[in-house]
Amino acid sequence: MENIKETLIALGEEDYKKFNEKLCPDTKRKILGIRIPVLRNFAKKLVKEYDVGNTTKEKLGNLLKNIDNEYFEEILVQGFIIGYAKCDIEDKLQYIKEFVPKIDSWQISDTFVPTLKIKEKDLKKIFEFINPYLTSNEEFEVRFAVIMLLDYYIIEEYVDKVIQVLDKIKHQGYYVRMGIAWCLAEIGIKFNDKAISYLQSKNNLDKFTYNKTLQKMIESYRINEEQKILLKNMKRK
Repeated sequence: MENIKETLIALGEEDYKKFNEKLCPDTKRKILGIRIPVLRNFAKKLVKEYDVGNTTKEKLGNLLKNIDNEYFEEILVQGFIIGYAKCDIEDKLQYIKEFVPKIDSWQISDTFVPTLKIKEKDLKKIFEFINPYLTSNEEFEVRFAVIMLLDYYIIEEYVDKVIQVLDKIKHQGYYVRMGIAWCLAEIGIKFNDKAISYLQSKNNLDKFTYNKTLQKMIESYRINEEQKILLKNMKRK
């Protein structure tokens, strides 16, 4: 396999680089400007060539060690590889644990999380795994955990727990609060009565997060007009 960094540099697009720099202003890493589908295909190619499609943790570790942390896209590729590698859940959680501190942008967390394809049998273990991140002082560690809840736990078995843990988050970072609003809005779409009951109760949401939740629900085509009227009247002044 050719040098990974050199290959990524060659895949960069100047116009997309400028666009992504505006889209992800929080990252302190240099951006090459590579589109997500291209990065995903490259990660899949690496998984295949390094034989980590059905792997031991050593093979996965060796591949990840061959990728630097200099560029934004190198971090994304690492995340995709962790997601695509098929290994024991305990091993995968170890690599996720090592990866999460590298997240410094909403785009990294929000594209990494759905790539993990969490299985139903592992939900309990992973819920316990992400719980400490919800009280982290690091904005994007909390964002990672909130997006995990959004993508995998808005289901009958977990929705009440999700509402409870979201209500306890104290981090005031913009991307945390937006993530909470997004997650609660999705609950409002799938479990409307639960969301409305929570929003009308004495909750711990600040004004911004509360109103942003309402806004996201109102903007959804999956919320009916009667519900939208109620939501508009619930806005905090």
